[in-house]
Amino acid sequence: MAAMVSKLLLFLVNVLIPIAILTFATGFFPYKPFLPGLAHYNEKKYGVSPEAPFDKVIFMVVDALRRCALASQFRKKVTTDVVSDFVYCHGSGFQYTQSLINSGAALPFTAHATSPTITMPRVKAITTGSIPSFLDVILNFAESDTTATLAHQDSWLAQMAKKDGSLLMYGDDTWLKLFPDTFTRTDGTTSFFVSDFTEVDTNVTRHVPNELRTSDWNTMVLHYLGLDHIGHKTGPRSPNMVPKQQEMDEIVELIYRALEKESHLKSTLLVLCGDHGMNDAGNHGGSSPGETSPALLFISPLFKKTFNGTRCPVDSKEDFQYFSTVEQSDIVPTLAGLLGFPIPRNNLGVFIPKFLALWNSERDKEHLAWVNAKQLIEILTETFPHAEFSDTPLLPTCLVPTTDIGILESLWSNAAALKKVEDPSIPLLLDYLNDFSTFAQKVMSSTASNYDIARLQTGFVLICFAFFLSSLLFVNLPNINLGGTGLAAIALAYGAMMFASSYVEEEQNFWYWASSGWLAYLFLQDSFSGLSSLGLLVTLRIVRRWNQTGQKLAGSPNIAKTFLPHHNMVLWVAVIAAYLDLLQRLSRKGFRRAPIQVSIIVALTLILSAVGFKVAFTNADAPELLEGLTQSLLKTSEGVPLVTQARTVFLGLAASFLYTSCFELGYRRSGENPDHTDSISFLHDLLTLFLVTQSRLTNIPLFLLFELQLRILSSTSLSLPHLTTTTLLLSHTSFFALGGSNAISSIDLSNAYNGIAGYNAPAVGLLTFVSNWAGPIWWASATNLLLLRLQERGERDVLLRHWTLLTLWEAVSAAGVMAACFLLRSHLFIWTVFSPKFLYAMAWAIVMHLGVSVFIGGLLFWAGSVRRVD
Repeated sequence: MAAMVSKLLLFLVNVLIPIAILTFATGFFPYKPFLPGLAHYNEKKYGVSPEAPFDKVIFMVVDALRRCALASQFRKKVTTDVVSDFVYCHGSGFQYTQSLINSGAALPFTAHATSPTITMPRVKAITTGSIPSFLDVILNFAESDTTATLAHQDSWLAQMAKKDGSLLMYGDDTWLKLFPDTFTRTDGTTSFFVSDFTEVDTNVTRHVPNELRTSDWNTMVLHYLGLDHIGHKTGPRSPNMVPKQQEMDEIVELIYRALEKESHLKSTLLVLCGDHGMNDAGNHGGSSPGETSPALLFISPLFKKTFNGTRCPVDSKEDFQYFSTVEQSDIVPTLAGLLGFPIPRNNLGVFIPKFLALWNSERDKEHLAWVNAKQLIEILTETFPHAEFSDTPLLPTCLVPTTDIGILESLWSNAAALKKVEDPSIPLLLDYLNDFSTFAQKVMSSTASNYDIARLQTGFVLICFAFFLSSLLFVNLPNINLGGTGLAAIALAYGAMMFASSYVEEEQNFWYWASSGWLAYLFLQDSFSGLSSLGLLVTLRIVRRWNQTGQKLAGSPNIAKTFLPHHNMVLWVAVIAAYLDLLQRLSRKGFRRAPIQVSIIVALTLILSAVGFKVAFTNADAPELLEGLTQSLLKTSEGVPLVTQARTVFLGLAASFLYTSCFELGYRRSGENPDHTDSISFLHDLLTLFLVTQSRLTNIPLFLLFELQLRILSSTSLSLPHLTTTTLLLSHTSFFALGGSNAISSIDLSNAYNGIAGYNAPAVGLLTFVSNWAGPIWWASATNLLLLRLQERGERDVLLRHWTLLTLWEAVSAAGVMAACFLLRSHLFIWTVFSPKFLYAMAWAIVMHLGVSVFIGGLLFWAGSVRRVD
């Protein structure tokens, strides 16, 4: 009876955990409210609008326009001679654009992009001027999602659509999802097919020459993805980076020449910008300077009449701040003034003061700044209904305002008072209005999200209840030794760590030190021999240095990205050793009903197809990693598409898995020693080959180290609590060793399209998860093998006790993350540190714990318990 109650409680806790997390998430990530409808210009209120200098705009987005490297190759090894940022530095491929900056035809800026630095929320910011919701991180990866549409929100595109002329869009189809039925002519490309560097941009450029000769449009949006894809695949120092910048620079030249030549383009503005930047690993989504500092240029031959040239190129800077820094949302009111349309209603941007020089009339300049300030006041009064922003100046007071709203009221009162003066100083009034608008932008940008407190509290209460029930199950477990107590202590320490932003950013250090300390403890408790302890500690030390992750050390020298790319022979020896180890294991354990020769042939076919795909993939992805020894193998797969090669590997793995599951579980050849885990071990080896296929080439040798750690653990006699704690630590360590972190920017999309010809949300989502959680998935399967051995030694209820310990861990860790997000919801780093951590916690608890460890692990454990001899 007690056993049945324990099982029911364990089931209840594992149901409560996802319910609690998802309930909390719906309160933590709500959509931000917005003012409905389109803005209309009120001439009675503001007077006649100043004449706009432009009537058309070409808005050219180069995705992730931040960093490149001037790469030279010697024996196919990449060396970075000059590091270049944006289009502005020495060594950049944007040489023609730099000449425009020097001539005064291009005005350069650094645009600050707030986190999350991914495409969908950044496109929202540069079209509406608003601060997007962090929920857009999830919607950004759900390409089929249509709930994030901006069809009913005001934007500069909606304002341009009211004018004469069509709107055109070529490039990233995110624009088509955000603005359905807005564009007349389109050609969208998916932003997640990151293996494509060339066609994804060629499909955009092929439309440009003809459209430049056509006069029926007023807006043309071009969104190029190739540079971003190169960053994701091979990093900012890829040899492909400068050629891609040169390609983009040629597009700028093509457009600028047309602006000079074509009469219908004389009053056309070209805007060149990045939606976000990239970090030193080539990724984005976080809040590092490289990710939040994309380039921004306004380009027109007309500018040379008003502006002097600016020296370019310039020396590179570590903080990526070049020329004047503006907010990315400032693009919206600036375009409104330059193109002559009302500022969109939800805009939080400020008109860039430098462009006021385009108007000769001081009154026109004052008008533009005044209308911008009044539009911001509309949002302020919606957010703070008790604030006073009257055009009638407030009575002077001796009290110094102490709140943000008080400061805003004081700034506005100063501007309103000066405007009432009969002959005000326009430069001083412009300063007052700019001070007010800039501070209003700061206040509104930092305003806390409209959290659903009731849902936050409900979710937190549910996770606390799950924690309470899992604690009851834990204290009633039989034979709880210091292993179980150690796991509980680690869980509590981890939960407390979630309240410190720096520890969340550098979480890998917690797991590295906890693993080292735990292994040392096991040695002192005589759970390991000295040789076993030394082997585990040495392999752990190597694993720790494989990929530098986190925020502080991202991009620092490490084995995977610094040593191996410059020592290709060492890399390929390690990679081949990993594949050879898999070959001998697959041929020894698989297809046991067939002769051993058949097992060897099938295993060899699987390995050769996997190696052939990985070599061909590397040739397309990072050719500098290929040495002469692999060129002959590469020739055998020439002409075969990567998609076909990947599908061949996957089909072979699937067929082997199905055959083994249906016909070979528990079977052993006559005369062999009974080992009922051989078939499950074979399935584990098939899984390993799949995970290796889904990993970067430089990470493949890590699986050889994982296997060595597993063999050492198999030779020990750890109790179940000790075993669960050890594998839990090694599982999380492997996640960070393979390059993972708590930043959105560390999500690796390089293997998300293996075997997929186009975008398929479930398939891409699955492959993305597998490639990013390859280490923990491997350890979940390896732990299953160790549990089966424990069962064979006579231990009872092995799986249920293991699940109980894992469930306690998940309940405590989820409670810690949720408590930190709830209590620190007004913290400065809530959206840059704690919110991404919560998304990762969701993936760990729901997908990894319930989906992999409990569901798939349970099935494999049950299958491994089947005993049959034919």
